[in-house]
Amino acid sequence: MGPLARKKSLTNKFLPESRISVSSRQRGRNGDFFVTRDANVNTLRMPPADGGATVDMMIGEQARLLSSQLQAMSEALFPPTSQKTLRRFTSGEAARLMGISDSTLRKMTLAGEGPQPDLTHSGRRLYTLSQINEIRALLAASARGRDAREFVPHRSGDEHLQVIAVTNFKGGSGKTTTSAHLAQYLALQGYRVLAVDLDPQASLSALLGVLPETDVGANQTLYAAIRYDEERKALREVVRKTYFDGLDLVPGNLELMEFEHTTPRALARGSQGEGSVFYLRIADALVDVADRYDVVVIDCPPQLGYLTLSGLCAATAMTITIHPQMLDLASMSQFLLMTHDLLSVVREAGGRLQYDFIRYLVTRYEAQDGPQTKVVAFLRNLFGDHVLTNPMVKSTAISDAGLTKQTLYEIGRENMTRSTYDRAMEALDGVNGEIESLIKAAWGRSA
Repeated sequence: MGPLARKKSLTNKFLPESRISVSSRQRGRNGDFFVTRDANVNTLRMPPADGGATVDMMIGEQARLLSSQLQAMSEALFPPTSQKTLRRFTSGEAARLMGISDSTLRKMTLAGEGPQPDLTHSGRRLYTLSQINEIRALLAASARGRDAREFVPHRSGDEHLQVIAVTNFKGGSGKTTTSAHLAQYLALQGYRVLAVDLDPQASLSALLGVLPETDVGANQTLYAAIRYDEERKALREVVRKTYFDGLDLVPGNLELMEFEHTTPRALARGSQGEGSVFYLRIADALVDVADRYDVVVIDCPPQLGYLTLSGLCAATAMTITIHPQMLDLASMSQFLLMTHDLLSVVREAGGRLQYDFIRYLVTRYEAQDGPQTKVVAFLRNLFGDHVLTNPMVKSTAISDAGLTKQTLYEIGRENMTRSTYDRAMEALDGVNGEIESLIKAAWGRSA
């Protein structure tokens, strides 16, 4: 192999200097994938000073290049249809998810009760999430001395839809990572979950297997349900099933920015077309699908625009992610001040704002970092119980999973260093379990 075609491993964090093309994926212990440099393509350069190419043309070319390569990576990672699938769970994992013993699950399998798992050559039983949910339904129907909601925790008629907005003004605070893992955790526990990607960058959509550049067409985002013209349609027409049983998605892409442009024009006209005022449009759109779900997780954009404001007005709870650094703390202070001013205007205009809980989540936390521990202590002294007890630790396990557009709940323990995986999973389950307890408390259930 010549010097211009040597392979570079992205898990070694080496980015090729020139344009690349995906060649293959090595499905080894670490799940590494590789890219090869293309000798036939020149490296992109800044436009010449004589005006031969403009900056916008340069940026456009780079955007097309990046988009095409991301699509190529997706095709290499998930051939042949480039669609993500969820791994199967061992009998031990399945039993823990359902809250029963492995022996009970084995007895059900031997008795032919419920769906039958796949057997490996070594005799291990593997279950899909769909099969786990089928067994949950059987256990709930025949529960003896246990509340059926322990197995199928769907909300009842007198329990309102929980809408959790994950937000902050500063990018890089872990909003999308938090949103994706929270939505998947709740689906794994048996809840019916809708993830709403409110960020035009659409990172949540990409994590859940929907590429915003190629898989999401015109009028296929939340904007379709909140727009002001005759092309508006019901949210149920936008919702997509995902590879994660029990988790649906309203995808995002750059089309969401249209709401930021059309809302001022609607306000200037003094007419907002069919439907409610702008800050109630997301809440009203969710009414169309509310009976299908227990929890909605909204990944808000890192800005306080009309989209974020409408998302906050639709929410019944808010989780604010914060990286424990003083600059991030100062940015969050400005975010809170602006949020207060905007929501006060909404309230004075007749908007009804009532949250079940507001919690601050410390993200990318390094316990051995002295300044970070001081910032966390400062936050806890200020806000007390409003700061979640469990922080989300900084972990290479999550970043390594992100290289293949996966979350930690999708990566098996065998695919990375087990101690690293276990540490990150313990933190994730601690954070998400705490939020689940808050949801149950809002419904009047015991944790």
